[in-house]
Amino acid sequence: MRTALAIRHVHFEDLGSFAAPIATAGYHVRYLDLGLDELRPQDIVTADLLIVLGGPVGVYESHLYPILDEELEVLRCRLAAGAPTLGICLGAQLMASALGAQVAPGSAKEIGWAPVNLTEAGQNGPLRHLDGIPMLHWHGDAFDLPPAAECLASTALCPNQAFALGRATLGFQFHPEVDGHGFERWLVGHAVELASVPCLSVTALRAEAQCIGPAAGAAGRVCIAEWLDGLLS
Repeated sequence: MRTALAIRHVHFEDLGSFAAPIATAGYHVRYLDLGLDELRPQDIVTADLLIVLGGPVGVYESHLYPILDEELEVLRCRLAAGAPTLGICLGAQLMASALGAQVAPGSAKEIGWAPVNLTEAGQNGPLRHLDGIPMLHWHGDAFDLPPAAECLASTALCPNQAFALGRATLGFQFHPEVDGHGFERWLVGHAVELASVPCLSVTALRAEAQCIGPAAGAAGRVCIAEWLDGLLS
């Protein structure tokens, strides 16, 4: 069985709907909880698959959270080796930074359910399964496109919503792994952030997760399953 390591920054931002297709593809997943588990470079570089999950801190805040520097260093080694790596939200931002791109606060927070606009490259790959389907967005930061990477998707607020670097490197700014299951954990875990954005309605976000989440999760599963298949072809 192949090995997959998932770096988790906060407990409720887990693999979500991606867990099933990753297991079906033959990977045994082990979570590494940042701040609790040691980030052993040898383990991370040699794993068959690395997934870097989301979280509420900024890549540029290593002066407050020094462990981010440690995470960036092991990511640089991993990406330099061309090993299969998947990033979601903060994970994609960390990957972009490790690849030499700038990460900074965006023009506004993007929180809620909305579709992404696929580029031609996005339409011609696994992300085509997400076309027209609202996805969860939950970020205030944004990344520039890493050198040599392809932009796969955008929104009006965020020009780089997904990128690929060859077959083995894929980053999502949005959350295609969220299917609405356990969404209450997101609302509670991000309660302070939600309170800071007066135009957001917790009630509306909850209702949208129940209505939209299942279709979003189903599309996300098909998307990531196809990407995983591509790693073996």
